[in-house]
Amino acid sequence: MKLTPEIIQKIPKAELHCHLDGSLRVKTIIDLAKKQKIDLPSKNESELLKIVSVGNESITLKEYIKKFEITLSVLQTPSSLQRAAYELAIDCHNDGVRYLEVRFSPVLHTKFGMKLSETIEAVKKGLKNAYNECRILTGIIVCGIRHISPEKSLELAKLSTQYKNKGVVGFDLAGAEENFPAKEHREAFYLILNNNINSTIHAGEAFGPKSIHEALHICGAKRIGHGTRVYQDNDLLNYINDHRIPLEICLTSNLNTNTVKTIQKHPFLKYIKQKVRVTLNTDNRLISKTNLSNEYQIAIDNFNLEKNDIKTIIVNGFKSAFLPHQKRVALVDQIVEELDSEFSFC
Repeated sequence: MKLTPEIIQKIPKAELHCHLDGSLRVKTIIDLAKKQKIDLPSKNESELLKIVSVGNESITLKEYIKKFEITLSVLQTPSSLQRAAYELAIDCHNDGVRYLEVRFSPVLHTKFGMKLSETIEAVKKGLKNAYNECRILTGIIVCGIRHISPEKSLELAKLSTQYKNKGVVGFDLAGAEENFPAKEHREAFYLILNNNINSTIHAGEAFGPKSIHEALHICGAKRIGHGTRVYQDNDLLNYINDHRIPLEICLTSNLNTNTVKTIQKHPFLKYIKQKVRVTLNTDNRLISKTNLSNEYQIAIDNFNLEKNDIKTIIVNGFKSAFLPHQKRVALVDQIVEELDSEFSFC
């Protein structure tokens, strides 16, 4: 029996790179806009989906990021954030995701005066409601933004320390890489490191290996968001491999942002062959019109992956989770046992 879409959806998976504001349901955007009296480019569900998602086309990273303006417009209240977080966790659960790390930047949700702490509390409530309903494990990653001031990143780092062990599991730096180096935000990452908080940084997506080098060696990142271009520096790739630094790979998103021209040119298979700790993720479920099962299907169809390759990628996801060691080990052991059972029928 081969790995059918039904089996892929059923098997337990971890989602480590998923933006809350890029993963809303279209119906929810329309509903929230109506309640908040916010104008949308269209109130028709299919038309709005075409506007806010990329589909199969390729655009620049800046054009991709611009689509967040629509989703962010309806995420400026605690209730809307709570709903979005709840629905995302439920959608992930229905997609076979057992562990989810949701990332968002609180500063992007303060247009109407919401406090930074209120954004965290709202997302926590939504995720807790989802856990109570379906037992999906979740954590929050707070995002600094490259093109917003380093002072704001430091403020968000302080916020992360306040919510350490209270819902927040990590800190990130997102946004356009070129002309906005991570090193400018190093003070925020010094605070994160000194408070023993995990960090991941978007790097090597639209810019070269230098961006990844900064993320690792100046900011102390423990994981790399995307890391698509690390293959351009073999010495850096070896370092990442030697130190088992996970790469949060997002195949569809990389195609959407023209990070790679075609799926066949994606270095994912190269990383697999070299035993790099790769994980598969969606990045933005709405904007890239994907889910995690679909990302696995794309990898299987285009890279001729065997069942053992898929098992390794799945386990990599759980091994790379920003969880306390004992909890992570217990979860990995549980997942391995389930995978052995699931794949025995394939």
